[in-house]
Amino acid sequence: MKLLGMTRRGAMAAMLATTAMAGVAMGVAPAAAQTPPGVLIVGQIAEPKALDPAAVTAVNDFRILMNVYDGLVRYKDGTLEVEPALATDWSISEDGTEYTFTLREGVSFHDGSAFDAEAVVFNFERMLNEDHPYHNTGPFPLAFFFSAVESVEAVDDLTVKFKLNAPYAPFLSNLAYPTGLIVSPEAVKTHGAEFGRNPSGTGAFKFAEWRSNEAVVVEKNPDYWDGAAELDAVVFRPITDANTRTAEMLAGGIDLMVEVPPVALSEFQGDAFTVHEQAGPHVWFLILNAKEGPFADKRVRQAANYAINKSAIVNDVLEGTAEVAAGPTPPAFAWAYNETLEPYPYDPDKARELLAEAGAEGAELTFYVTEGGSGMLDPIAMGTAIQADLNAVGLDVKIETYEWNTFLGEVNPGLEGKADMAEMAWMTNDPDTLPFLALRTEAWPDKGGFNSGYYSNPKVDELLEAARVATDQDERAKLYQEMQTIVQEDAPWVFVANWKQNAVTSDRVGDFALQPSFFLLLDDVTKN
Repeated sequence: MKLLGMTRRGAMAAMLATTAMAGVAMGVAPAAAQTPPGVLIVGQIAEPKALDPAAVTAVNDFRILMNVYDGLVRYKDGTLEVEPALATDWSISEDGTEYTFTLREGVSFHDGSAFDAEAVVFNFERMLNEDHPYHNTGPFPLAFFFSAVESVEAVDDLTVKFKLNAPYAPFLSNLAYPTGLIVSPEAVKTHGAEFGRNPSGTGAFKFAEWRSNEAVVVEKNPDYWDGAAELDAVVFRPITDANTRTAEMLAGGIDLMVEVPPVALSEFQGDAFTVHEQAGPHVWFLILNAKEGPFADKRVRQAANYAINKSAIVNDVLEGTAEVAAGPTPPAFAWAYNETLEPYPYDPDKARELLAEAGAEGAELTFYVTEGGSGMLDPIAMGTAIQADLNAVGLDVKIETYEWNTFLGEVNPGLEGKADMAEMAWMTNDPDTLPFLALRTEAWPDKGGFNSGYYSNPKVDELLEAARVATDQDERAKLYQEMQTIVQEDAPWVFVANWKQNAVTSDRVGDFALQPSFFLLLDDVTKN
């Protein structure tokens, strides 16, 4: 990859970061690094998969993308409330099936091409229309978000109209999600399937360089429609090992560290660092293979929920930075959350009883564990604790550990023929997203969804389909709450934890705040 207009400061920052990394890798105590002012070095948890917002699913990638691209709408700072972005306003037809947006005038993509209604049409046609000439630049795993879109029309240069096949309540929220970010059509035409390595958006920062497994560099967009960023550049460095990331932060090799391991939080006390925390819609769970093997029996799935001491995981492994999950919907979605649900209690005797009823004592289980990943917290320690609890009630659990992107490559296509259970975490911005994409029968992997454990309950399908077309929030809430009750009883997952996200900044970083959306918004951040 060539150096694309990288500033001297950016180059210096990347060089310093690499030097510090090498020191840690060699086991040398890292000297206090001094990263340049105006250049923010971010310690990411993994290498991004791609920088094409329509083609990725991980929050790790979203943290970069949200600074390079804009959507028609966005979440208001500090909330999950939708506000204008590339669209200045919109109207919704009375029957809820037509959304008409007025676009912001005078906006250009980083490659100099114009942002207009035809660009919006191109983005959604590319993702949703298999006959579009650039549909082959996918795949687009979250195109589900816009499955209700029947057509997208450029009414004039600054007006675009979406027609839906039915009322779809999460539509605006999904437009604010990274999958709805608008990319440059000209850049897609130029780079084709390599667009994800050559991104171009309208955001506060322009892509400069991607050195594989080393750094993604973005630079200030001086012409940003919402005001130029305070920072000159941001360097996103993948540092997959949490201990190395912590050591780099302590040594000054990075300025901002996301997803701080709970056991490392005490290292950042004092005036040199600020620990940031923000509750958000997160759930950490185990996918159970309900299609074959022991977990095809509901009693065995329930036994796993009783056998695992989730309170011990939350308090001892996660150092109290999370709460025990009761079901598939995080309590952060207060209006849709079923407050009557209580988490499965830790009851190994009940687990043994259920295993005996199902004839599953001594069953051998393959358990996929990841080394890291977006929202995965402390996955190896958590996986080891879970293995011990399941072994204690008479199951024989074998762990297989994978790097994050390899792990997703194994889990997302489905567990059939490979594994009985797998760790997973989701962070979403609407109560519809996770269950619709990961619990419906029509979301099995062979149909393009993320229901990797093949759970199927027609009543759950019916409730989720009804909820997404309900225009009344109270009605939606009742449907989601009934769904939660059924899913908790069916136990297609082991519901483990709802996490409170965290990050650490050095005392050189100002005006940083975590967002409930889990995005990393850096246009107002300063660094001296």
